[in-house]
Amino acid sequence: MALQFHQIPATVPPLPRAVDHRRRLPVTVAFGWLAAGWQDLWTEAGASLVYGLGVATLSAIVISAMFVFGWEQVLFPALAGFLVVGPVLATGLYEKSRRLAAGEPVYLSAMIWPRQSPGQHLFYVGAVLMTLMLVWMRAAVLLYALFFGWRPFPGFDRVIEMLFTTPTGIAMLATGAAVGGLFAAFAFAVSVFSIPMLLDRRLDAFSAMGSSVSLVWNNLPALLVWGAIVLALTLVSLATGLAGLVIIFPLLGHASWHAYAAVRD
Repeated sequence: MALQFHQIPATVPPLPRAVDHRRRLPVTVAFGWLAAGWQDLWTEAGASLVYGLGVATLSAIVISAMFVFGWEQVLFPALAGFLVVGPVLATGLYEKSRRLAAGEPVYLSAMIWPRQSPGQHLFYVGAVLMTLMLVWMRAAVLLYALFFGWRPFPGFDRVIEMLFTTPTGIAMLATGAAVGGLFAAFAFAVSVFSIPMLLDRRLDAFSAMGSSVSLVWNNLPALLVWGAIVLALTLVSLATGLAGLVIIFPLLGHASWHAYAAVRD
């Protein structure tokens, strides 16, 4: 009796789907994100203001510790590094805006510890940003040694004069701004959408960071304007002795959520 063999149809795995991250956003859309963030800030305003006060207080404690332990030489790199790690600190503000958009109640406890916490994936993004900040601070020390040699730090009262009134200081500031800008640009691209994405969807950290970089690159004009707004308002916060951070930090956090909502598919 002849054996009969049944052919099993071959299965071909689906090819990766091409994803177009171009949203064709006008460059002025960033001001709309800021307006939406302002509205979220004053909806259940107490939670956002307490959150901003906590970030401002933590920042003041860190800066005070630098002077107490004699680390004032890293103050300027650390202030620049705040732009790198800021998106992680704003996680609770993203959660509040997500809740407002979904019609869910807003609680400060839910902002500090979101119910749908991305857990370890948020930790991975935070670790990447913290590593970037530490590398930047080390690079800043090397730049100081490159321009001024191994002379001891002259003290915070004289460093302003040394940096802004000498050719060597001005050259170091220009070089440091260029190098620091590269660190800040990469950190911005990695984090601006990845952390809100982790709160909104079930993704791993590396997929979220990769998607964030792609979304920034494909919508570069609008995101350049948004990055300039973030930088300008952060400088205003520093100019007010961190007092402005109580309002400006929640404003930027809520607006960043609306930036993410504008680019997600």
